[in-house]
Amino acid sequence: MDKSILKNVSINFLGLILPTFVSLVTVPAYIKLLGVERYGVIALVWTLIGYFGFLDLGMSMAAQNQISKARASNDESLSARVFWSAFWLNLATGIVGGLLIYFGAFIYTAYFTKVSAELQHEVYRALPWLAVAIPIANVSWVFAGAINGAERFGVYNTNQTIGTFLFQLLPLGAAWLIAPTLQSVLAAAVVARILAAVLLAHASLKVLNIRHIQMPQLGVTKGLFSFGGWMLIASMTSMISDTLDRVMLGAGLGARFVTYYTVPQNLVTRLNMLPNALIRTLFPRLSAVEREHADVLVRQSLEFLNGVFTPVAIVAIIVLGPFLQVWVGSDIATASSPVGRILIISVWLVGQASVTRILIQSQVNPARAACVGLVELPFFVGALWFGIAHYGLVGAAVVVASRALVDYGVLLYLSAIRMRPIVLDMLAHLAFLLASLYAANAVSNLATLAVVGIVLLAANVGWSISMTPALRNLARDLLLRLNLRNSA
Repeated sequence: MDKSILKNVSINFLGLILPTFVSLVTVPAYIKLLGVERYGVIALVWTLIGYFGFLDLGMSMAAQNQISKARASNDESLSARVFWSAFWLNLATGIVGGLLIYFGAFIYTAYFTKVSAELQHEVYRALPWLAVAIPIANVSWVFAGAINGAERFGVYNTNQTIGTFLFQLLPLGAAWLIAPTLQSVLAAAVVARILAAVLLAHASLKVLNIRHIQMPQLGVTKGLFSFGGWMLIASMTSMISDTLDRVMLGAGLGARFVTYYTVPQNLVTRLNMLPNALIRTLFPRLSAVEREHADVLVRQSLEFLNGVFTPVAIVAIIVLGPFLQVWVGSDIATASSPVGRILIISVWLVGQASVTRILIQSQVNPARAACVGLVELPFFVGALWFGIAHYGLVGAAVVVASRALVDYGVLLYLSAIRMRPIVLDMLAHLAFLLASLYAANAVSNLATLAVVGIVLLAANVGWSISMTPALRNLARDLLLRLNLRNSA
């Protein structure tokens, strides 16, 4: 694989990890200063704002796609036209969203929440800040898409990390120095978002060498909508599918079983940072290159993902049960461990499917990828109902993993790439994961389980190095660098 891609994957991976650590450190301080009830309201507020992400209308991904192509043809003027057309569109939809959330949050707080009158008053005073947050978030996505479209991931992740620190620390400082109220905390959070948006805006204008403001252009706007609309449908379908398992478990088995399911799910989904870093790196490159080169990149990327992510998944499957025993206690761990192990395989399969999905979106037709999700959705609902009704938690997890496998197979077929070597490589690594799943469920002695895990891990790494020339060369280069450093 191209060394520049590996470098960008590493940069994006670090950019995804750092915010996780920041939130882990600051959440206890927020709860201590604000109290459980206020922190819960703030969490709901930001969740609500997250749902308004549909107002982006896929413009940020469309801009990223078009800017990648424009830069590949050295057309700076087209990059500028795409950037400003996406910016004005997202600003307009963001303002509409701000008005909607202002009045919607007022009605929701007044009639549908069970909070004290004092807390209701604090929410009302904070509503103008919430309204401002929507357009700020909308235009920030365009700035981020522009920087990623130029493949300046170091610039993006630096600004994103700074923005994350501001977003976590400024509200905390406001609660401590001014007052632990919703108004002061949310106001500080919006100020942090504005500062982060300014940083991203400055970086995107500099990266694209834009010096003048332009108005949106109809032809460019149509192109953005035709691509972005399908990207929006794909993302919304994915968002619905990703939450259906919990919703249907709650309806079918009750809240207690949702806890047994979501505890391991929230833990294992953090493993997707590696495939997400790869996908963020690949999308602009695939948008810019010719089809033949794109196929080579995707094949190499899938080999890399199998070789690197499979050992991580094997370790996760083996250690999940003991970790949950220590983290949440034996009662929850006993019910959650089998579910979590299956969901690890699901996360692994989703990473594979996502690589083929962006190949279709960037090189074939984004409508195809979106239609796959739409067609699969009713079948997924039916399978979930059957799995939960007959097999409970494990049934739900198996259906989720099966959907990821079907999704991968269909997308691989629609991508029109040479399938045979990719499928064989995937099946070999999947066999290692299934062996790890069997061992983790069958072996109760921790020492024996550790030995089995080490054997499976070593066998998988050996298989990857022996069967994949690119990984073999990568391992050789790494060993040479280590030897040179030790000799120096």
